[in-house]
Amino acid sequence: MIDFETPEKIVGVCTVIKTVADNMMRPVSRHFDENEHEIPWDYINFMHTAARAMGGSSMAPGDSKKEGPRIGFQRLAHMVEMLSWGDAGIYLDTPGGMLGSAAVSATGTPEQKERFLARFRGETPTFDAMCMTEAGAGSDTSAIRTTAVLDKNTKEWVLNGEKIFVTAGHKALVDSQGFIVVWATIDPSAGRAGMRPFVVEAGTPGCQVTKMEHKLGIRASDTVSIVLQDCRVPFDNILGSPEVVTDKATTGFKGAMATFDATRPIVAAQAIGLARATLELLKEMLAEKGVTIRYGLPRQKLTSIEKDVIDMEILLRSAWWLVLKAVWMMDNGKPNALESSMSKVRAGDVVNRITQKAVEIMGPLGYSREYLLEKWFRDAKISDIYEGTGQINRLVVARQILGYRSSELR
Repeated sequence: MIDFETPEKIVGVCTVIKTVADNMMRPVSRHFDENEHEIPWDYINFMHTAARAMGGSSMAPGDSKKEGPRIGFQRLAHMVEMLSWGDAGIYLDTPGGMLGSAAVSATGTPEQKERFLARFRGETPTFDAMCMTEAGAGSDTSAIRTTAVLDKNTKEWVLNGEKIFVTAGHKALVDSQGFIVVWATIDPSAGRAGMRPFVVEAGTPGCQVTKMEHKLGIRASDTVSIVLQDCRVPFDNILGSPEVVTDKATTGFKGAMATFDATRPIVAAQAIGLARATLELLKEMLAEKGVTIRYGLPRQKLTSIEKDVIDMEILLRSAWWLVLKAVWMMDNGKPNALESSMSKVRAGDVVNRITQKAVEIMGPLGYSREYLLEKWFRDAKISDIYEGTGQINRLVVARQILGYRSSELR
């Protein structure tokens, strides 16, 4: 049965992370927002050193042999929530396993997991990224047109295509010896049955970062376009079976969905941390103006601002509980596709509502760059977009509840 009490080991980790957020993230938050694409190396190097001292990757779910089999994703959710409380953009610069690693973990063989994930335990900070979105394939992954063709003479896969909006792609390929996971089709006529993930390592000829986006929020994190032109990767860099079976769900598409089941609650945790930071600062600013929240009074006796703040606290707590349930299920090997998407939908809504309302309540002060409220308002929107938009996740939830397939409810 799920227990909402935070495990003692996670409390200890969060105490350390809180210190990092207070001292290494908040003080430079505005600087890295206004100097987009500048890399926060002090933070990165510290997190990498700390992770190595603890014997692992800073953002990996955790080694169950060391900390027990039931808290890895729960620990990660708490860490991400606290780091995002510090700064959501800088958090995305944390070295170690991110979305690409999640794909390897969900679809790779034991040998591939060791081969590709071991590099995060090396001496220098390393990054990874996941490449799925294309100009003609956003939420509809079955529309992917990047191809992977097997060269039977060399036993290499030849990849061609372009991926856009790749989070941390520059750090994975240019700023470190990391890798990207590219989703491509090995049989375009087979639709989703032909979709497979491939690991492309930094320095691979034919793989090039072509554009760095200028964004509304999370500006400390790079978002790039990547072109693959006759990019050759070893045969063993395909994650999952190369066999195409068209009459049933395939390891490729199922692997993509399994990746999202693991990562969507973590994106939701990012949203929760940002929303909590906003709500806490709002209450501090109101207190400075002599406005206190009178808890315990009947609602009809509260001011409009008091009602707003209490409603925001309710929204935040309910969204966090959904995240905790989704990651608890992940840790305990329970199917969590429904809970994963529900947590992301809810958290994406809540962080946008809370950050917008905070800016509205504080008026000119909320709109001013003197405070971080306006930055957090901009940072919030991405939570409802990446890892599946709010609309797509609502579809996933509806299909799960009603028992429809994607072809029956679109």
